[in-house]
Amino acid sequence: MPKAVIAGVGMTPFGKFLERNLKSLSEEAVTKALDDARVETQDIQCVYFGNAAAGVVTGQEMIRAQSSLRNTGLAGKPMFNIENACASGSSAFHLARTAVQAGQYDCVLVVGTEKLSHEDKRISFGAFARGVDLDEPLPPGVGSGSGSVFMDIYAAKARKWLASRGADTSDFARVCVKSRLAGSLNADAQFRKPTTVEEVLNSRMVSEPLTLFMCSSIGDGAAAIVVCSESFARQRGVAPVFIDACSIVSAPGVQDAELVAVTASDKAYEEAGIGPRELHVVELHDASAPAELMHYENLGLCDDGDAARLIRSGDTGLGGRISVNPSGGLLSRGHPVGATGAAQLVELTRQLRGQAGERQRPGAKVALAENNGGQLAGDSAVAVVTILSI
Repeated sequence: MPKAVIAGVGMTPFGKFLERNLKSLSEEAVTKALDDARVETQDIQCVYFGNAAAGVVTGQEMIRAQSSLRNTGLAGKPMFNIENACASGSSAFHLARTAVQAGQYDCVLVVGTEKLSHEDKRISFGAFARGVDLDEPLPPGVGSGSGSVFMDIYAAKARKWLASRGADTSDFARVCVKSRLAGSLNADAQFRKPTTVEEVLNSRMVSEPLTLFMCSSIGDGAAAIVVCSESFARQRGVAPVFIDACSIVSAPGVQDAELVAVTASDKAYEEAGIGPRELHVVELHDASAPAELMHYENLGLCDDGDAARLIRSGDTGLGGRISVNPSGGLLSRGHPVGATGAAQLVELTRQLRGQAGERQRPGAKVALAENNGGQLAGDSAVAVVTILSI
C-alpha cells in the first residue's frame, strides 16, 4: 500500500475580507500549495474541497469546488465537495489520504475555504446556528443571550468544567495570552496584537464566563495541501511529511457517550503506534479558550483534572515541551470554518519542516491535529485527528 504524504502547503492570511470571494481565496491558497510541492496543475489528479457555509453566507450551493476553482487550471479534474461543519477541511484531507493510500491516485489536492464575513452579521451567525440538530431542543439559555448558539453552548460546558476542576477563569485567559503571542508572530493570523490576562478578563462578556477574547471570531480564508504518494514526492525532490494516522469519528447521538475527540484520538494513536507523550507540537480546536484546556485532557496531553496545571506550567507555550496551537489557533489565527482543519495541517507541516520562524518548536518530529465541528447530543458532531511525522 502506498504511503500517503504531504508534499506542499499554502494558505491565505485569515481575516475579514468583505471584498474577497471564494474564488479569490481559493486561488491564492492553491497557487501557494502547488508552488511549495513543485507540481503543476496537470499533476493533480483529483480535488477534495472542504467548505461548510457558502450556501448560507454567499448562496453558492452544489458546485462550490467547480465554481471556486474554475480559473486555477484545475477545471475538468474530478472534484468532490465536502461539507462537514467545522471539520470540512480535515474531512476532505481524510478522503484525500485514503484515496492515495488505496493507490487510486498519485497526487491530489485538498482545499479548505470559507467566506464568513458579511455586511449583515445575522447571516454569518445564522450559518453557525445551523450546525446543530434543528429537531433537537436547545439547552435552556442557549441562543438567547449572546446571539451565538455555539458560544452559549461552549459557555455552558465551561461552567460545568470549572465546577469539576481546580481551575478558574484566569486559566482561560492564560490560553488567550498564549494564543495572541503566537498570533503576533504569524503573518497569516487574524489577530496579531499580544494581550494580558487582565485585558482578557476585562473584555466584554459574551456568555458567562466567556469574554470576547475567549471566543473565536468570524473570518475568511483558505488553505490548501498537496497529498501524494511517497514515491511521487521523492521524484519531485520534495522531502515528504508522513501522514501516520487520520481518524474521523461522528457522534453517536446519545447523551453521555464517549466524547468524539477522545475516540478519534485513541484511534489515531493506535494507527500511528504512538502515545501522546511522543508528540512535540499540536494544533487543536480552540473555538473557545476553555476548549483548549478540555482538549488537553481529551487528547491525553495530561491526566484528567490536570489541564489547569499544564497551561500554568508553560509546557504548551511556544517552544514548550508540547507546543499547542503555535499558529495562534482558532482564537488568534482565526476560524473560517471550512479552512480551519486544513490550516492546522499547514502549520504542522511547517513546524515539522522547521519553517515556523519564531513560532518554531525546536526539534519537532511528531505532530497532531484535532479538528471538530457541529453539535449533537451534548458533544461535537464530528472529530478528525491526524498525526504527522518526519
